[in-house]
Amino acid sequence: MERLLGDFLAYMELERGLSRNTLDAYRSDLLQFTAFLRRRRLSATEATHGDLAAFLTELADAPAPVAAATIGRKVACLRSFYRHLRREGVIEHDPTAELHGPSKSQRLPRVLSRDEVARLLNEPKGGEPRALRDRALLEIMYACGLRASEAIGLDLSDVNLQEGVVCARGKGSKERLVPIGRQAVAALEAYCQRGRPALLDGRVESRLFLNRRGSGLSRQGLYKIVQGHARSAGLAEKMSPHTLRHTFATHLLAGGCDLRSLQEMLGHADLSTTQIYTHLSAERLKDAYFSAHPRATR
Repeated sequence: MERLLGDFLAYMELERGLSRNTLDAYRSDLLQFTAFLRRRRLSATEATHGDLAAFLTELADAPAPVAAATIGRKVACLRSFYRHLRREGVIEHDPTAELHGPSKSQRLPRVLSRDEVARLLNEPKGGEPRALRDRALLEIMYACGLRASEAIGLDLSDVNLQEGVVCARGKGSKERLVPIGRQAVAALEAYCQRGRPALLDGRVESRLFLNRRGSGLSRQGLYKIVQGHARSAGLAEKMSPHTLRHTFATHLLAGGCDLRSLQEMLGHADLSTTQIYTHLSAERLKDAYFSAHPRATR
C-alpha cells in the first residue's frame, strides 16, 4: 500500500498539478482508509464496493460524525485512487464506479455588508510597519478575492501597482490576473515603501507579506491578523480569512459583474462553483425586499 500510495500521490502532483494542501488531505484520507482495511484484513486491491461503502458508513455513524463535505472529499480521493490503479493495470474492476457520497446541503457562505467591510479595513491604524502590512493585506484580500494561501504566497514581483493587477497562484499552481482597486493600490504602496523595508531590516525575502522577523507570513499568522482586527471591529463572529473572498464575490455580482468574469477572478475551474453566489445575491435581495416593502410578509 505504501508503494501504491506513493505512486498515486506523485501522479496527482506531477501530472494533475494538485496543490500541497490537497495532496496532504488525500494522503491522510488514504491512510485512514488503509487502517480501516487492515481491521478487515484486506488490501486496497482486494476491497470491493461493499467495503468502501462500509468505510463511508463508519465515518458517518461515528460518535463524532464526519461532516458531509469531508466525506465527499474522501469519496473523490478514493475515486481518483482507484481510477489510477485501474489505469496502471493494478486492478481490473473499479470498486468506486457506483460509489456515492452524501448529498451536500447548499449552505450559503457568510458575507460582510459594505459598512462592515469599511469598519474592518479601517481597523489597522497608524503608520507602524505592522499596521501598514495589515491594512495592505486586508485591502488586497477584499480587492482581489484571494484565498489565504494565495495571499501569503504572493511574491513582491506578483504585484504590478502601475498596471493595477496582481498575479495570484491558485489551486494546482494555476495563475490568474486580478485587477486591484485604487484604495488597495494606495495601501500596498504605503506598505512597500515604509512598512516592508522596516520588517525586512536588511534581510532578503521575496514574499510580499512578512512577519515581524522579516520572513514570509504563515497561514496561522494571517489568521491571527484577520481575527484580531475582526474582534476590534466587532465582527469576530462573522469573520474568517475566507469571508473576505466570499464578500468580494458577492459585492461584485451585486454590482453587475457577469458570472464568467467572476469565475476568472476567483480562479474557479468550474462555473458551478461560482454559481453559489447567484443564490447568495438572491437571498440578499429577498432580505432587502421583505425588510423594506410595506406589504411584504414571509
